Amino acid sequence: MFALRRTALPTLSLARGYATSGNVSALLLIEHKDNKVAASTLNALTAASTLGGSVTALVAGNAPESVVAEVSKLAGVSKVLVAKDAAFTHALPESHASLLVETQKKHGFTHMIAAHSAFGKNVMPRAAALLDVAQISDITGIEGADTFVRPIYAGNAIATVKSNDDVKIITVRGTAFPAAGHADAAAPTEDAPATTANSSSEFVSEHMQKSDRPELDSATRVIAGGRGMKNGENFQLLYDMADKIGAAVGASRAAVDAGYVDNSLQIGQTGKIVAPELYVAVGISGAIQHLAGMKDSKTIVAINKDPEAPIFQVADYGLVADLFTAVPEITKKL
Repeated sequence: MFALRRTALPTLSLARGYATSGNVSALLLIEHKDNKVAASTLNALTAASTLGGSVTALVAGNAPESVVAEVSKLAGVSKVLVAKDAAFTHALPESHASLLVETQKKHGFTHMIAAHSAFGKNVMPRAAALLDVAQISDITGIEGADTFVRPIYAGNAIATVKSNDDVKIITVRGTAFPAAGHADAAAPTEDAPATTANSSSEFVSEHMQKSDRPELDSATRVIAGGRGMKNGENFQLLYDMADKIGAAVGASRAAVDAGYVDNSLQIGQTGKIVAPELYVAVGISGAIQHLAGMKDSKTIVAINKDPEAPIFQVADYGLVADLFTAVPEITKKL
C-alpha cells in the first residue's frame, strides 16, 4: 500500500523492513523491440540507479542475445538475468508478469521497475497483483527508497507517496530522468528462473505503422496537430514540415477521436508523454489533458487562429494565424 504525504512524516523504524539505500536491490524490466532496447528503458535505468543500490536487468525474449549484449554495457547495470524462451517472443504481459514474480521470489529484490510505457503499464500491474502489493505509477522523482513523487490530476498536482510494501512495483516517466549511458566493461549474465507457460492468452497478430520518422516517445522534435486540422488528409501539412526538420508527428486526443490519425500518435494524459527540445502545436486548443503530455517540452511553439486558446499560456512562442496558411509558408522557409 502507499499513502499520500500531506504533512511531515515521522521517522520510521527500520525494524519493519523498509528498504534503505544500503539494502536496495532493484530489478529493471528491459523493454525491447526488433533487437533494440526501448529509449524509455534507459530513463528507467537512471531512476533505478538513483535508489542507490544494485540494479539487475531482466531481458526476456525468444532470441535476446543482441539485446543482452547491449544491456550488459549500460552504465548502472550490475548483472543481467536472461530468460530465453519462445513464450516471450511477443511480450505477452501475463508471461512477463509471471517471470517477474518468480525472479523476485528467487532473488528477493526490493524494487521492480519498468518504464511507464504501454508495455510497462501492461506488465507491472499484473506483477503487483500477483505479489499483492500496490503499484506506484508514473513517478517523476525519488526522495528515498520508499518515497516517490508522481503527478496526479493530469499533472495539476504533485503527490509525494510513501510505500509500506516490502516490494515496490514502480513505473517511471521517461521524460523525468535522463537516459543512462554506457559502461566500459560488460556486466555478468546468468539465466533467469524458469516459469510455467502462460495459457490464459495467445498472440494472434500485430499491425504496426511503419515510418522513417523518429519514434514519438524519444524524438527531440515533435509536431502535433489537433482538431483544427479538420481531417486526416490535412495532416500531410505536418508530415511535410516534420520531414524538413527531422521531427516526429503527434496528435491531440480530439484529433485521434475524430479519426484523423491512428491512436499511436496520441499525446496527452491518456496517450504518450513527450518532452522534446522543440514541440510545435498546430490547431491544438490546449486542453488540460493534452498539456499533461507535453508541457515539459523545452521549447513550445503554438499555431492557432484563436488568440484565447489555452495553449498560448504554456507556449514560449505563439503565432495567431490560420494554420492552413502559416504551416505551408513556414515549411517553405525551412
